[in-house]
Amino acid sequence: MIEHDVLDAGLGDADDDDFDLSEVFDSQLPDNRYLDRELSWLAFNQRVLELAEDPALPVLERANFLAIFASNLDEFFMVRVAGLKRRIITGLAIPTNVGRSPQEVLADISADAHALQLRHADAWTSQVRPSLADAGIEVISWDQLEDDERTRVSDYFQGQVFPVLMPLAVDPAHPFPYISGLSLNLAIRIRNAKTGRQEFARLKVPPMLPRFVDVSRHGDTVRYLPLEELIANHLEDLFPGMEILDHHAFRLTRNEDVVIEEDETENLIQALEAELLRRRFGPPIRLEVGDDMDDVTLDLLISELDITEQEVYRLPGSLDLRGLFDLAKIDRPELHYPAHVPTTALAFQPREQNGRADIFAAIRRADVLVHHPYESFATSVQAFLEQAAKDPHVLAIKQTLYRTSGDSPIVQSLIDAAESGKQVLALVEVKARFDEAANIVWARKLEKAGVHVVYGLVGLKTHCKLALVIREEDGRLRHYSHVGTGNYNPKTSRIYEDFGLFTVDDQVGRDLTRLFNELSGYAIEKKFKRLLVAPLHLRKGLLRLIERERRNALAGKPASIRIKVNSMVDEQIIDALYRASQAGVPVEVWVRGICSLKPGVAGVSENIRVRSILGRYLEHSRIFMFHNDGDPQVYIGSADMMHRNLDRRVEALVRVVAPAHLKELTDLFELAMSDTTSSWWLDSEGHWTRHSLDADGKPLVDIQDQTMTDVQRRRRSRTAR
Repeated sequence: MIEHDVLDAGLGDADDDDFDLSEVFDSQLPDNRYLDRELSWLAFNQRVLELAEDPALPVLERANFLAIFASNLDEFFMVRVAGLKRRIITGLAIPTNVGRSPQEVLADISADAHALQLRHADAWTSQVRPSLADAGIEVISWDQLEDDERTRVSDYFQGQVFPVLMPLAVDPAHPFPYISGLSLNLAIRIRNAKTGRQEFARLKVPPMLPRFVDVSRHGDTVRYLPLEELIANHLEDLFPGMEILDHHAFRLTRNEDVVIEEDETENLIQALEAELLRRRFGPPIRLEVGDDMDDVTLDLLISELDITEQEVYRLPGSLDLRGLFDLAKIDRPELHYPAHVPTTALAFQPREQNGRADIFAAIRRADVLVHHPYESFATSVQAFLEQAAKDPHVLAIKQTLYRTSGDSPIVQSLIDAAESGKQVLALVEVKARFDEAANIVWARKLEKAGVHVVYGLVGLKTHCKLALVIREEDGRLRHYSHVGTGNYNPKTSRIYEDFGLFTVDDQVGRDLTRLFNELSGYAIEKKFKRLLVAPLHLRKGLLRLIERERRNALAGKPASIRIKVNSMVDEQIIDALYRASQAGVPVEVWVRGICSLKPGVAGVSENIRVRSILGRYLEHSRIFMFHNDGDPQVYIGSADMMHRNLDRRVEALVRVVAPAHLKELTDLFELAMSDTTSSWWLDSEGHWTRHSLDADGKPLVDIQDQTMTDVQRRRRSRTAR
């Protein structure tokens, strides 16, 4: 049955019947062949920080990267560190992917995270903040305010801030208050003027107010005061008759990962809503405090929050630099990346002047590969679904929704289609991490409009990016398919790099029809022609493709493997790549985030190169390319090389076959892996080194800028014809 699966997936011929995958797992490889996944993730966030530290980048973009670093680290603690702690507490402390105990890894994480957070704080105080000031954007302290500015911000405090503040005292009649996760707070010590007794109070900085208060404008200079400083200097208004002894900022991170136990009879929506409520009260896992916090206050927080000293992070300067997202939105074009307007893919450009593109006609002519955000999501994916909703010949639309925006035109198109009498199926993944609540809202809105909403299979997240339109043409039904690497989200499509394939190919259409039927039914069992689908077939298919390259190399045939993913963690895939390298196969891995593979190890991976690229757009597409003795096997899709993607999610890769599309993907990969392109290189010890300048100190090629240029050039060439 396995061999038949491979044949159906278009992966091989009769010679594949003797493939023995057990060789992949029985190979003699060194025990220390993986990099720790948690420390690799921290190394990824360090690469984000290096962008913030780069003086060559526009300063508001540097501020944005500081905010991204902070947001990333919050999620890392809420999910990965929380998961390690949970395994220790529950006694499920199995070794990590490098054979170490969770306790040991937590100690390493603590050391690396402390160092990174200090470096992050320094990047703000000594690099980005002064550079912003040089550009006329000053973030100042209370002591730097002039008299008229103090009057102005005090009026703002009384009118806009004071009414929403809620000071909470701690005394025998008031127990220590609940501290919500990721909230910024002030710990305040006060003395009662009547009794002389010292007391404690907690004050939450209101998250709904602007983090930076616009103080004044002098010519081209704008001055901002952090909200917590404004509040801290008006505490007398909150505690009349009390002596303010001291105050310090602090911030708590809690375990906010969602754990849902499913069975066939459980109402998933209700279970998830209950779990989201529980999430607010998850156990503390990190306490950030100002480096000037006194021991009395810190000891009280440690005791009341039941947190260890290892989990305390003393930081200089402002806490919670996610607030820099607000500053990064300041309308100063010269301090941002140059504006880029996505172009319409050539195939979807109107064929007549002032006409509207017929998306279905374009797809009938040939497969269309769209590269976002260089090519427009609005005039491709969104237009595809909007046209389908309005077209009277369209009978049915089926789509997966993993993450989408709150005002999504995609969701509206599905609603419009259902209300016009079409059959519409939406598979909404309500367990998409940190988007669960929004997805519940949209699922219910879709149901009210008459859309058939399903929530996928028990125990599996549906992560694949699929849309299928069934259209009646000349008395027959035709399948119009879209398989993508990114979410159906118009907002993130402008900042996430992704590919999407549109095709009218009958094999893909039948594959998607069967897959959607199984997703709304019970299990993924059927074989597919032009798709590789997890959890049953994707891992096997990729292992066989890798193994074929190894065998071709041993037989003296040309061989190569190229993989672009967000994460490379799965041990079986990594071991298969090691074996291919040992046989002489050149392996190129382009990874954005975590990489547990060690390149350049003598006798194991000297034929493997690993590169990482970060920039204005988040590299999000997944590409799998195999030489296959001159008959390229190339796939794009939703799957990363992680256990969860291969074993616990529904993922789909689609084979790309058009020669022009194969060349486009090949050219992109060659540019990414070129020594003349700016990127980070991974060595065998797990260290990432940035290569951004040539020997003469000139900037190397920025692949994202180059891709923008190439896409615009293709459009100009088409217009000229």
